[in-house]
Amino acid sequence: MLVDDDRELCRMISEYLVPEGFEVTAFHDGAAALAAIDRFACRMMILDVVLPGLSGLDVLRRLRSQCNLPVLMLTARSDDVDRVVGLELGADDYLPKPFNARELVARVRSILRRSQGVQNRTSRMTVGQITLDRAARQVTYCGELLPLTNAEFRILEALMQQPGAVVPREQLVQHALGRRLLPWDRSVDTHISNLRRKLAQRPGDAKILSVRGTGYQLAG
Repeated sequence: MLVDDDRELCRMISEYLVPEGFEVTAFHDGAAALAAIDRFACRMMILDVVLPGLSGLDVLRRLRSQCNLPVLMLTARSDDVDRVVGLELGADDYLPKPFNARELVARVRSILRRSQGVQNRTSRMTVGQITLDRAARQVTYCGELLPLTNAEFRILEALMQQPGAVVPREQLVQHALGRRLLPWDRSVDTHISNLRRKLAQRPGDAKILSVRGTGYQLAG
């Protein structure tokens, strides 16, 4: 699902994605896209920040109250505020305009690959009071379901694979977002902040610690 009021850009994006095997359905305002979510078996959404009526951030906020559909945000703004807010609201990744067609296709493939998971990995991991089920793509903490976005799930998975060890930011970006760490890229830090907030809302003692200049560590 592509949500952007720029009809020419929608046509161009479709021309990028359709030859790669994707089906693209475009909507030009946020309200129409939200109303269609239940009717379309879409696998992810490409969402522009600037939309008439409901902004892209408003659409994302409402979407996250309904489901964890993977979302790639598009933004033309140089200000980092929209990108950070989008990640805080649960976007999986963002791509600034103008963008390279190959990078768009690569980001879409990466997000879909990580949202689907590896089908034959059915094992569970348990670290302290956290249990992560790869097959069901669910996390429970203190016996309660912990609702996570795809990126948050993948970051927690990477931390749980090395409990107590410091996992470099570069490794977390590669595991969760499927790309290299870019200069001044704070995406993983925002996802970590969201994870910390969700963990803090439960009565357990799990903590994600920052190791300055290196990465993050799961403790507790």
